[in-house]
Amino acid sequence: MRTGLLSSFAFALLLGITGVVNAAPTATAKTDPAAPASSQAAATAKPGKLNLNTADAQTIQSELSGIGEAKAQAIVAYREANGPFSSVDELLEVKGIGKSLLDKNRDKLDIN
Repeated sequence: MRTGLLSSFAFALLLGITGVVNAAPTATAKTDPAAPASSQAAATAKPGKLNLNTADAQTIQSELSGIGEAKAQAIVAYREANGPFSSVDELLEVKGIGKSLLDKNRDKLDIN
């Protein structure tokens, strides 16, 4: 009987500790100097804006509406071939990007 009571008490204590640990606030992440440039660039861009000159294809795809993997890679390829974008409107030069798609995402884009 004592063994059962002691086991029950230990089990309840462990469950309580687990709940406290899971409910504890997490520490804020610090910028790692060894992190890839794209994640650092996202941190230095204007809040809520995607920097076309530094974002990688995966970030472009996930942050912009109507942009899939192929179009995101085309944006990065255009930037690598022609240098940094000088304006958001230059995105119209990328194959597969039309005016309506640009207008849909214009508020999310930046070039600095």
